Amino acid sequence: MRTIYVIGIGAGDPELLTLKAIRALQRVDVVVALDKGDAKNDLLALREQIVRAHAPNLPIVTVEDPPRDRNPENYRAEVRRWHAERARLLAQAIREHSTDSVAFLVWGDPSLYDSTLRIIERMQRHEGLESTVEVIPGVTAIQLLTAEHKMLLNRIGEDIHVTTARNLAKASPKDRRNCVVMLDGGAGWLDGPTHNTYMWWGAYLGTEHQVLREGYICDIGEQVAELKQQLRAEHGWIMDIYLLRELEEDAP
Repeated sequence: MRTIYVIGIGAGDPELLTLKAIRALQRVDVVVALDKGDAKNDLLALREQIVRAHAPNLPIVTVEDPPRDRNPENYRAEVRRWHAERARLLAQAIREHSTDSVAFLVWGDPSLYDSTLRIIERMQRHEGLESTVEVIPGVTAIQLLTAEHKMLLNRIGEDIHVTTARNLAKASPKDRRNCVVMLDGGAGWLDGPTHNTYMWWGAYLGTEHQVLREGYICDIGEQVAELKQQLRAEHGWIMDIYLLRELEEDAP
C-alpha cells in the first residue's frame, strides 16, 4: 500500500523546512504537484527549488490544474466539483508514477486553508486509491508574517481571529481587534476600517520577492492596494497575508 506524505513547506524558503520534512522528501518515490499555468510558474519553480535543495534526485510530476469558476452562483458546489476533478487527475498520476510513496508539498501548513487532505480523502473514497497518509506540519504564513514584522500575534487576554477576505465583512468588532486575513484576492482591508485600524501586511513571504508594509489603514491602505495590483501585474500572481489590529488612541 502506498504512503502519501503531505508535507508543509512553509512559504518558499528552503531553510524553513523541518528536519522531518526533509527526511520524508529523501525517502519518497516522487513529488506530485498541480501545474497552475504560466501565470503561476513561480510557484512550481519554488517547489523545484525546495526539492533541489534537499532531495536533488527526486522527480516532480506535474498535473495540469483543472479550470475553476472564480465567481460561481454556488461557491461550495463549484469547489466540490473542482476538488473531484483534481482528485481524479491526481489519483491517475499517482498510479502511473509511484509504487511505494508519494509526496504533496503544501504551502505553509496542511491544516490551514488548504485542500490537499480533502482531495486525498476523495481519492481514497471515490477513486479507489488505497493508501495511508502521513502529515508533516510546516511553518505557516502567519508565523512568517509576525517574524518578519518582529511582532507578537496576540495581545494580553485577547483572542486571535483568523479568516479569509471573503468573510472579513462578517467579522464582529471583537474579532476585528486582532484579525489575521488570508486568501484576499483584492484589498479587503479597505472594507470597514476605523481610524484606529493598524495593518501589518506581507506578500511573497519567504521568497526573494518579499514585500512588507505596516501602518494605519487610513494612511497606507490605498497605497498598499495599488502596490498589490502592481506586484500581481509584474509577477502574474500574488500571495499576501495581513494582520488587522485596533489600536488605542494613545498607541505609538
